[in-house]
Amino acid sequence: MSYSNLKTNPIYIDIVLLIVRLFIGFAMLSHGFPKLQTLLDGGASEFNFLGLGLRTTLFLTVFAEFVCSIFFILGLFTRIAAGFLMFTMIIAGFVVHGGDPFAKRELALLYLTIYTFVVILGAGRFSIDGMIEKRRRASDW
Repeated sequence: MSYSNLKTNPIYIDIVLLIVRLFIGFAMLSHGFPKLQTLLDGGASEFNFLGLGLRTTLFLTVFAEFVCSIFFILGLFTRIAAGFLMFTMIIAGFVVHGGDPFAKRELALLYLTIYTFVVILGAGRFSIDGMIEKRRRASDW
């Protein structure tokens, strides 16, 4: 398979976007779920973002890492969800771990890169966003 096949057959891009959404979405859920449990147990964040408070910061992190990851997996409001996830990874990579060695920031920056690609490319055909777009195009004359 050559590059020209990818260029002329967009189904491959849609398949890759589906695989990326599923893998990265579930991987981020593995970070968000323990934070959700901490929130439900009455806990708080270790980081106080913009002075909003430790509990509010944890709530916002859970919203991004857990709720937005579910939307990301489903491909529903994907660019918006990825935008929240990008913002969270910017804070994690450059603020929370800003003074840490690169190895400690690397994962957040990798997530940030992948979310950036999805914001640019969209969710792909195999997503709820794709089904909505297909239906919308079918109703346009």
